[in-house]
Amino acid sequence: MPGTLYLIPNTLGYSEGQQEGLLARIIPDTVQSMSANLPYLIAENAKTTRAYLKLLAQNHPLGRALQEIQISELNVNTPEKDLEALLAPLVAGHDAGLISEAGVPAVADPGANLVRLAHQRGITVRPLVGPSSLLLSLMASGLNGQSFAFHGYLPTDAALRSKRIKELEERSKKEKQTQLLIETPYRNAAMLEALATSCNSNTLICVATDLSLPTESVQTKTATEWKARLKSGQAPDFHKKPTVFLFLAD
Repeated sequence: MPGTLYLIPNTLGYSEGQQEGLLARIIPDTVQSMSANLPYLIAENAKTTRAYLKLLAQNHPLGRALQEIQISELNVNTPEKDLEALLAPLVAGHDAGLISEAGVPAVADPGANLVRLAHQRGITVRPLVGPSSLLLSLMASGLNGQSFAFHGYLPTDAALRSKRIKELEERSKKEKQTQLLIETPYRNAAMLEALATSCNSNTLICVATDLSLPTESVQTKTATEWKARLKSGQAPDFHKKPTVFLFLAD
C-alpha cells in the first residue's frame, strides 16, 4: 500500500532574532508534530529545509536524527522524468512530505506536477494548514475575495509589462475580479511604479509585504494616490522583501 504525501507549509520567512515562538504563531501544533516525524522530504532546497527542521525540533523532537532524514530536491529546473524517482519511497509504502521554500507547496511554487503524478499513482495526498501569502494578502486588501486570479510574474520589459497590466485591468473591470501578482523582491519598486502609471486613476492597488512577520505591511490605495506617494518619496518599505501586488479596477 502506498504511503501518504503530506503537503507541508513553511513560514513566509524570518530573520535572526525572530525565530523564538515563530512556528507557534504560524504553523498549527498538530502540523508541526506530523512534519517532525516524516522520514522523507521533497524540498526546493535541502540546506534551508534542514534549517527549518532544526527550528521545528525546538518544539517537537524529530522522529529520527536530522542526518537520517532523506531530503530530495524538486525545483523549477527538475526534469519531468525525475518525478517518478521522487515518488518511489511513497510507492514503496513510506510517508513523505512536500515542503515549500516559503508558504504552502504547489501554489506559486514547484510541486503541482508531482502532486498530480501522486494522484495518478494512487498515492493519498494530504494538504496541511499553513500560511499562504496570496490568501493572506487577499484577506487584508479589502478587494474582491469572491472572484480573483493569480498571474505570477509579469514581463520584465517595461513596455510589455505595461501592456499586460492594461489587459489585466480590463479583465478586472469587466469581471469585477481582483488580480494578484508577485515580483522578484529587488524589482518591487519598478512593479509598483508600473501599476501606478499604467492603471486608471481609480483602480485600487494593494501592496502586501512580509506577511505574517513582525515587519508586515498591507496598504491599499488608488493608482492616483500611489503616484503621489511615489513622487513624494513615500514608497513602501519593501525593497528586497517578499511582496504580493493586487489590484481591482473600478
